[in-house]
Amino acid sequence: MPTPILMPALSPTMEKGKLAKWLKAEGDDVKSGDILAEIETDKATMEIEAVDEGTLAKIVIADGTDDVPVNELIAVLLEEGEDASAADDFKAAAPAPTSPQQAEASSSPKEAPPPETAPAVGEVAAPSADGGGAATAARNGARIFASPLARRIAKQNGLDIGLLKGSGPHGRIIKRDVEKALKEGVPTAAAAPQPAALPPGMADDAIVKMFEPGSFDVVPHDGMRKIIAQRLTQSKQTVPHFYLSMDCDLESLLAVRVKVNDAAPKDKDGKPAYKVSVNDFIIKAMAMALQKVPEANASWTDAGMLLHRHSDVGVAVAIPGGLLTPVIRKAETKGLAKISVEMKDYAARARARKLMPEEYQGGSTAISNLGMFGINNFSAVINPPHATILAVGAGEKRPVVVGSNFEVRSQMSVTLSTDHRAVDGALGAQLLGAFKGFIEEPAMMLV
Repeated sequence: MPTPILMPALSPTMEKGKLAKWLKAEGDDVKSGDILAEIETDKATMEIEAVDEGTLAKIVIADGTDDVPVNELIAVLLEEGEDASAADDFKAAAPAPTSPQQAEASSSPKEAPPPETAPAVGEVAAPSADGGGAATAARNGARIFASPLARRIAKQNGLDIGLLKGSGPHGRIIKRDVEKALKEGVPTAAAAPQPAALPPGMADDAIVKMFEPGSFDVVPHDGMRKIIAQRLTQSKQTVPHFYLSMDCDLESLLAVRVKVNDAAPKDKDGKPAYKVSVNDFIIKAMAMALQKVPEANASWTDAGMLLHRHSDVGVAVAIPGGLLTPVIRKAETKGLAKISVEMKDYAARARARKLMPEEYQGGSTAISNLGMFGINNFSAVINPPHATILAVGAGEKRPVVVGSNFEVRSQMSVTLSTDHRAVDGALGAQLLGAFKGFIEEPAMMLV
């Protein structure tokens, strides 16, 4: 019996994803454990593994398709000996209408094609009503109706199926249309209309109207940028932020860091097992501060306050097009070397978008460090469900008063953004003071 392959839910909140790339082609043999495809969510790229064995008879959703709903049919697997025609019995759900007009049209029985002529799953074309063929439909942005066999033959011969006119029911492109085009050549397509200067809907945008037409390029938002915009807008609109700033002396920490790294064991090539960064000390200090001030290790909910038992510290990692915040779990229980190794692994996989959802979701606080970019002071936006986020500036030499004298010492400015619903001013000050104490006396992190 044919086995349907469905769009997987890669996290509890995932509703849609992008089918980035098929790693198997139609007709390929599949074994259990083989990687079938790569799926992109707003945060990561993950692989789909085959559970069953058989032949990949039909790919329903093509490479590069965005917004594929969870549990949507994406391919069909046949068992050994099954006929390929059995895969045609599987039908994908009709796409949701994107406008009231489309919804009205899709609900009208006069507009719907008869069941026996409805397009098969995975068809790529829908011809225009005026008989202008697939090319006209493609230029107008419509889907193109074509049989899977016609698509396969066209692809194998490098033929653009969008240039053909279908002779099947309702203008569907079928095998004989492709064979005719291969034999007689593709008819010359009518000149395509000039593309609109802006994507649909943007011409009336108030911000777009402020700029001279042709003076800018439009870069469509990807899924990650959309999610970042939604979450940060929600945060600033629903979370009452307040900010606390403090300067920390780094002289002792920098001296301890040198000793810790010098003591790192080395492999046969002389490479150290770890190299602790200042950021690793910051992660550990924040984790310890939350344990010292447990009332601040909280998340606000309308039903009640969540007081976290462990310090799960998220760390913002910049990646092309956005950022991810992998979480160091139970950071208060981990040594600096372990935090360093774990953070380097997370950062590398975050930039490759290979993190698992459970590695960047949740957490009880977060750290955003822009010191490496020369930023010495800034305020970060809280990332719910966190009640706090620490913005870390650059360590720099500054003149400070020590006793009755001036000294030039390494200083670092930090700003704590706090959800006032969960953490009041005095409590936030205690948390930031505890953090400062651990940074300035790093040996206390080991007690």
